[in-house]
Amino acid sequence: MKILIATRNKGKLKEFRSLLSDLGIDIVSIDDVFTDAPIVKEDGKTYEENALKKAETLYRFSSLPTVADDSGLEVEALNGAPGVFSARFAGEGLSDEENNRKLLSLLRDYPMEKRKARFKAVIAFVGPGIKKVFEGELRGHIAFEAAGKDGFGYDPIFIPEGYDKTLAQLGKEIKNSISHRAEALNKLKEFLKTIRN
Repeated sequence: MKILIATRNKGKLKEFRSLLSDLGIDIVSIDDVFTDAPIVKEDGKTYEENALKKAETLYRFSSLPTVADDSGLEVEALNGAPGVFSARFAGEGLSDEENNRKLLSLLRDYPMEKRKARFKAVIAFVGPGIKKVFEGELRGHIAFEAAGKDGFGYDPIFIPEGYDKTLAQLGKEIKNSISHRAEALNKLKEFLKTIRN
């Protein structure tokens, strides 16, 4: 079985491959197999809308069973922001580091107990006659400053519940066992086991 992962994000693709590697499924990315794949505008109001839109669009384009996700960071003190705008929080096309700086700046006067946050991930699978959605969540809080080199996105400023280090400091092995995407991917993985033959 071959599955298309609908992302151009190298960090996200690496995480997908790592977490699904033991299934014996050929995992390909958009850039692995297509030079002319459509760019899907993530303009949905929810993670689910965005994930399904990407998966459906790229499934129609490629005819390959397609997995797409949308995820974001929701900060309680900011009424759930950045949310679906997480990737472009500091502005369209700006870096993870710039998004992190903006968020830290907005929270600079907040004490730790007011820095509660959660990562949320929604993964959509679209294949022949199949449309499924899987969700995951990781609760924690926002650090006072960025720390760590592993990971991507908001990993350097997010401290998961039960830990005293950021996701970027904890390393890939721990992150892959506790992350919001890992939770959703494990649900996808169980589903794929039922259909892969």
